[in-house]
Amino acid sequence: MALPSVTFDKVFKGFSTQRLFEGVSLELPRRQVTALVGASGCGKSTLLQLINGLLRPDAGEVRIFGEPIDYGKLPQLRRKMGYAVQQIGLFPHLTVKGNITLMAGLEGWSKEQITARVHKLFQFMYLDLALLERYPHEISGGQAQRVGLCRAMMLDPDLLLLDEAFSAVDPITRVDVHSRFQELQAAEARSVILVTHDIQEAIKLADFMVVLDPGIVLQADQPQAIVDNPANTQVARLLEAR
Repeated sequence: MALPSVTFDKVFKGFSTQRLFEGVSLELPRRQVTALVGASGCGKSTLLQLINGLLRPDAGEVRIFGEPIDYGKLPQLRRKMGYAVQQIGLFPHLTVKGNITLMAGLEGWSKEQITARVHKLFQFMYLDLALLERYPHEISGGQAQRVGLCRAMMLDPDLLLLDEAFSAVDPITRVDVHSRFQELQAAEARSVILVTHDIQEAIKLADFMVVLDPGIVLQADQPQAIVDNPANTQVARLLEAR
């Protein structure tokens, strides 16, 4: 059996006087898309931040591909991760090309390697190479969303973290971005953790789904299995919001 991409082993996490996770144990599958869904404040983004080391558990352990996170070597860990968020966060003073290739340059990639990777990503994302010389304010929201995904996947990471990464664009554009993402995932299967409040998006994109209530896992299974057999009324109500 393949190692999980991420393992939470009896993880506790709180903020000041608020306790959030009390001994959560969870395994997320490797080389599949996992969606974390639930109401605002249930801890979806907190789990993502525990994965990339922005937060540390108060107790318990987080393992990435079977290895406990070494908090003294977070830069090395994060080089193996892509990270894209709702706000996209492109640097306004850099061109599209500069935004996408920044980390590859710091990693010492050759110009030939960088060019080949950028062209491959742009082809999958149906982006015109002419956009490379534009600045973020000169491209559309849908283009910026896809550029953000290109940046997150530039180093061909083993693990891709997406925090509401598709929610900032209009519904029509989102359908197109979803399609491009699915094509790239089919060509370059990787472990993806997708935080979303959109249950339809989760069912459409994910191979595995984790339904959260504040601090607890209500159900974790393949999306269709959850749709067919919700574990309780809380999960059923969430599914009714589709």
